[in-house]
Amino acid sequence: TVRESASCSESRSRAISSGGAGVKAGLVDGLRDVLPYLRHFRGRTFVLKIGGEAIESESLLLNFASQVAVLHQLGIRVVIVHGGGVGATELASKLGIDTSFIEGRRVTSREMMEVILMSLRGVAQAKLLSALVASGTSPVGLSGLDAHIAVVEKKPAVETINSGLVDYGYVGKLESINPSLIESTLEQGLVPVLCPVSSDAQGQCLNVNADDFACAVAIALRADKLILLTSPRGLLKDIGDPLSLCSQVSAEEIGVMIKDGTIQGGMLPKVSSAIRALDHGVKQVHMVSFQLPDAVLTEVFTNEGCGTMRSEERR
Repeated sequence: TVRESASCSESRSRAISSGGAGVKAGLVDGLRDVLPYLRHFRGRTFVLKIGGEAIESESLLLNFASQVAVLHQLGIRVVIVHGGGVGATELASKLGIDTSFIEGRRVTSREMMEVILMSLRGVAQAKLLSALVASGTSPVGLSGLDAHIAVVEKKPAVETINSGLVDYGYVGKLESINPSLIESTLEQGLVPVLCPVSSDAQGQCLNVNADDFACAVAIALRADKLILLTSPRGLLKDIGDPLSLCSQVSAEEIGVMIKDGTIQGGMLPKVSSAIRALDHGVKQVHMVSFQLPDAVLTEVFTNEGCGTMRSEERR
């Protein structure tokens, strides 16, 4: 109505006179700054990998889901790969099943495989889908088991960097990703949410490392970005100093950091996945902290970013 229009005009006038003009100018400038990114990324494919620690925190999960909603609404094709290791470890403990990790990768017994099926394909994915629905996104839950998305075989014993020959048990080695179902889901305007559990040709369910799975999906989709959400802000020169962030890092620097122990534990498979993705056509790989509010949007839509980026070109 006219009265409502007048009231709105008066409110706007009061806001401007009380300093709202500065806020308005800042907003407009911000929109101008982000416009080149929007033009560049619309229609492009981003693969985001989120782990169990973030999924178990309601506030962190909802913040992640809200960022996915923004990317999706801006016309970016978003694919999510999730882990769920924290929940799996907690469930295994309740069931009295031993859990062990070697160089950041889980050793999976037959009993642990059952736990992973319940935790990742069940609880973790349900929580993630629910958060995405609450954010206004339309997600579709998938896994490596669906329509032969993942071709895997049982991983043989492997020589590790520091632990010699290791048999990781019921763990799958990814041979390839069939992206057709993922692509058709994206074409319908939906957000595919992938659990890395897969099976071999004999029907044996196998645990596939979520970082490896995200890397393979990004390669198969020829993604522009692979974004790995981690607990630290990215790669740190000093793991005891959260401010020692490497905003950009070369392959040579990564090799040195692995050799001197700066990169260790759960960061090893993430770094390996990042290098492999770049070697096979993914344009950029980012590592950002899921603990920082809006970290994904900050990394994507600002020149400074907030994590570690590795690509053929400098930021």
